[in-house]
Amino acid sequence: MRVLDSPSTPQPFASLRLLAGQALSRAAGAPLVSGNRVQLLIDGAAHFRAWAELIESARRYVLLENYIIADDAVGRRFRDLLCERARAGVQVALIHDWFGTFGNASRAFFAPLRAAGIEVRAFNRPRVESPLGWVGRDHRKLLVVDGELGSISGVCIAAKWLGDAARGVAPWRDSGVLIAGPAVADIEAAFRDSWSGSGAPLPFAAAPTPAVCGEVALRVIATLPAHGAMYRLDSLIAAMANHSLWISDAYFVGIPTYVRGLAAAAADGVDVRLLVPGSNNLPAVGALSRAGYRPLLEAGIRVFEWNGSMMHAKTAVADGRWARVGSSNLNLSSWLANCEIDAAIEDTGFAGQMQEQFLRDLDNATELLLQGRRPRPQALVARNSRSGSSSRAAASALRLANTVGAAIANRRVLGDSERGVLTVAGGSLVALGGLGFWAPQLLAWPFAAFSTWLGLSLLWRRLRRSRT
Repeated sequence: MRVLDSPSTPQPFASLRLLAGQALSRAAGAPLVSGNRVQLLIDGAAHFRAWAELIESARRYVLLENYIIADDAVGRRFRDLLCERARAGVQVALIHDWFGTFGNASRAFFAPLRAAGIEVRAFNRPRVESPLGWVGRDHRKLLVVDGELGSISGVCIAAKWLGDAARGVAPWRDSGVLIAGPAVADIEAAFRDSWSGSGAPLPFAAAPTPAVCGEVALRVIATLPAHGAMYRLDSLIAAMANHSLWISDAYFVGIPTYVRGLAAAAADGVDVRLLVPGSNNLPAVGALSRAGYRPLLEAGIRVFEWNGSMMHAKTAVADGRWARVGSSNLNLSSWLANCEIDAAIEDTGFAGQMQEQFLRDLDNATELLLQGRRPRPQALVARNSRSGSSSRAAASALRLANTVGAAIANRRVLGDSERGVLTVAGGSLVALGGLGFWAPQLLAWPFAAFSTWLGLSLLWRRLRRSRT
């Protein structure tokens, strides 16, 4: 979609706007779609109410794709809603991630859905011929109803997002959006691609592209393994930000190139802030994330840890004009290994809401400081800026492998964030070595089994190729 400028726009600035729009579209691999209405959703309870209302309103079809669907009060509620709609003649299609749902719901949990005529597909089940296929996951969280309304989020269908008041556990902090307008067609297209990737296409046609119903322009960025679109866009936004870049992320494992991009923005006077969990539901990822704080702080980037039960939101807001909400974390797993979906929104009104929410979140966060430094006045900075899992385990493993490989091969000078990773890697290797001396069979048998599995899978693929 071409960006049109008013006749009064100076030509140099009009050209810059066109170039910026072109760069964003190419980086994201997604066009800018105008004419939408967008509503910000905060935390699980608001999501579950909105999603339930959408499903109850369905008259033609419901498309639901989510990383985790749990056999708990929330999961059973949505299962019953989908079954009721299916019995009323509504077409329902459901995708969940096999690894994400493993341990959260058994096959029996999905039996009532299938009995109601709903086809349920599990993304990337383990396969004998693909021992390492489990690394890439379907980490998307999306919902489309009748081709007219859609949602993109970081929330899974599980009760833990609501917390546990009886035990004093606060709800998880998370964000998502409801979307009406032409962009819903792009969300539906992403679902249909996922569906077709694991079997026959949907048996019913998509509804016509929704009519213009608002003034918000956005991109729907649906990424695939090795796609890299979200990494390109995140890096480009870090390079383009002029005044502020405020980020919240659940599993931040920054790679050196992205960290340097944030540091360069901060060096140019951009107010860069990062909000991460204080208590991570995956402690190993939390430890790797903390190992990278020092270079951020030394570059002038402000880092805050959430004081609640879990900060799970994956958002960014830049210059009060651009915002991102969705499922992608800032790590190699989301950028390169997973199927993800995000909405990148170019609207000052929505970006303003995101800024206000970020500042409210900081009221429940603790700023991390280097020893001997004092925090900047919060109110002053805020006024200035306003004016102007398996997949997560894979991210950790990729970063460890990259850092250890660089150290062994002496390819480059390691940054401070990577030196902390070397401590984890070195300690783990020493522990494995000790286990090998003490009980070598505990290492030999798993290695032999995996090697046999990997070899048989390669021979099986070779046999299949020879038959075609």
